[in-house]
This record gives sequence, C-alpha cells and structure tokens, in this order.
Amino acid sequence: MGATNQSKAKQNLANKPKIVLTGGGTAGHVSPNLALVADLEADGWDIVYIGSKQGIEQQLVTQAGIPYYGISSGKLRRYFSWQNFIDPFKVIKGIFDAYFAIAKVKPQVVFSKGGFVTVPVIFASWLQRIPVIIHESDFSSGLANRLSMPFANKICVTFPETQKHLAKYASRVIHTGLPIRPEILQGNLDRGREFCGFNADLPILFVVGGSTGSAKINQSIRSILDVLTQTYQVVHACGKGNLDTSLNGHPHYRQFEYLGIELADVLAIADLVVSRSGANAVFEFLTLRKPNLLIPLSKLSSRGDQILNAQSFQSRGYSVVLLEEDLTSQSLLNAIADLARRRDEYIQNMSQSEDAQAIAQIIAAIAEFK
Repeated sequence: MGATNQSKAKQNLANKPKIVLTGGGTAGHVSPNLALVADLEADGWDIVYIGSKQGIEQQLVTQAGIPYYGISSGKLRRYFSWQNFIDPFKVIKGIFDAYFAIAKVKPQVVFSKGGFVTVPVIFASWLQRIPVIIHESDFSSGLANRLSMPFANKICVTFPETQKHLAKYASRVIHTGLPIRPEILQGNLDRGREFCGFNADLPILFVVGGSTGSAKINQSIRSILDVLTQTYQVVHACGKGNLDTSLNGHPHYRQFEYLGIELADVLAIADLVVSRSGANAVFEFLTLRKPNLLIPLSKLSSRGDQILNAQSFQSRGYSVVLLEEDLTSQSLLNAIADLARRRDEYIQNMSQSEDAQAIAQIIAAIAEFK
C-alpha cells in the first residue's frame, strides 16, 4: 500500500504544470518573483528558478526552498569597460546553460522579472517554443527587458503609462501592477513599537534610502533631527556601514543598517515615509496606504527610472516628490510638513487606486493557450 501511495505521489508531481521563474542582479528583480510563489503553488504549479551563478538571487531563492539552476551571465553595459570584451562570451555560454536547463525542466511557461541573466533564459525558451511572459517593474523599460520583448508572448507592466511607450507591442502589453510580498502585509503595531522602543504619543516617520542606503538622505535627515523629533519619532534604515553612533542616545530616533523581517512591523507603525522611489518600495507604500515623500535617484547615478516612477505617483496624488538636486535641510523639512498636512488626502487617493489584472491568471491563460 505504501509503495502504491508513493507511486501515486510521484505521478501527481510529474503531472503538475511547471513554470520557470527568472530574474536577477538585484533584490528588486527577485522579490516580485518570490511574491508570486504562494499564488502559483496554490494554483498547482511546480516552480523552478533560473538565475546567475553568483547573483543575489541564488541565496534568496534557495532560502525560499525553490529548486535553482545557475547559469553563466554577462552584463550588457552601455559604457566602456574591458569586461565588455569578455561578457559576450559569458552571455553565449549562458544561452547554452539555459537551453539545457529548460530542456531538462520542460516548463509550460517562463516568467521573467528582468535583469541581465534573463536574456539567455528568454532566448533559450524561444528556441524551444516555450511561452514567455516578461514583467517590467519600472516606468521605463530596462535594457535587458527591451532586448527580450521581441521574444515574449505577453509583456506585463507595473505603471499604466508604460503601455503608451510600448506601442509596437500593443497587442501583447497588459497592465498588471507589481506583485507584493505577502509578508509585508502582515505587520503588527505592537511588535513594531516594541522593536523601535517607541510609544503611541507621537506619530512615526520612517526613513529609508533603498537597500544600500543613501548618504545624501542620511545626512539631510540627521541634520534636522532636533527639529523633527519635536514632532515625530523617527526610525531610520540607513544602510550597511552608515550608522552614526553619536546619535544612539538621541531622543525619539532609532537607526538600523537594514530591516529584514522587521520591515513589515516598522511599516505598520509608520504614519509617514521618506524613501527612494524604486518600484517595489512605492507599490508597497501604495498597497499599505502609507503617505510618502519620494526622493528618487538622480540621472547622474541612474538611468532616471526612479524619477519617472516618482512622477507617476505624484501625478496620481499618491506621493510628494523632492528631487535629489533640490534636497536641502530646509526643503526636506518643508516637504515633510506638506506631506503631513495633506496626509488624509494622500490616503484617500491611494485607497481609490485601480485594481490591475492578477499575474497568476495571465500565466495560467498563456500556459493553457499553449
């Protein structure tokens, strides 16, 4: 009887539809993939991940218990570097690595979140006639996604405005929003206050400069702490190596290099947020209805995608935007005051945000069509 049940279990596993998730280079290319896992598993998918051999995605994915295939990956740079002469060969090897991985897994569909590792995976999938779905997080498309779009069956976009910029693929583009990690919705007020050592007497301002922190935001916030902490309790995720120990005893101020599982609880207690404007962050604020001041990375240190993200949210009445080149102690104080004054208005606007089509439903439809 035991052998029969084991045989049935193996047969059921073999009959489950398979999906390959891919995306890497930064946590922003991995987190939305992992946010889909619960829905995909509930729909009966067997999930496999293909990423780079050295990227951050391998650690994040294996921690989630998902089978992982590492492939060779080269970066597609738009500036001079000696690596530009080597990386094309890495990309070619990555195509072969991905081809054999896809042939072994035999998925019904591939879902890509972008990053340079995805280009070989998508091309290898196209060669084997495996349907491909691409998701673009930012307002403007990154280079890897732009290279991959001709091979995609569907192109999911986070911002509705992005559809206008992809007119040549109009029949394949669909607005889906961004998958949000389920755990970010499970924050607890009591745990958050206990973690920060805060009380309920003053509102809480959460400041975060992205996963690695922002020296300019850190400096600006700390320069106005004496004024801010008369009105707010401030919790500051300042990035690795950016703690200022001289401020450890400052009243109503707590600083952390990085927030892991505690992030959901900190967001739960936050009345206002000051942040960069990466797509994952801004859509988490939108989902949680957290009024926010966005300070996007400047074009001097990025391709300008964060500026476009922030401007989109500002135009819909979800966010206040302060450009980095305009960031001073006084402008930051003024922007926070403006955000606080119109807090209820921003919450109301965010509560009326439009629902986008569920990505899991699109994946199922594409796989069934095949």
